Amino acid sequence: MAYVISDECVKCGACEANCPAGAISEGENTFVIDPDVCISCGTCEAGCPVGAISEG
Repeated sequence: MAYVISDECVKCGACEANCPAGAISEGENTFVIDPDVCISCGTCEAGCPVGAISEG
């Protein structure tokens, strides 16, 4: 299952830089994860400093 980013995102960019699949991009208010590209590895969740990413 793909990961999702909540409204707690502070747009630091840590998740985008760490995503091995390139599934994360900057959205209007938060970063967003493309569920069709996400490989569900959990790297983004582990690297988020504010805990804004979870399995969706």
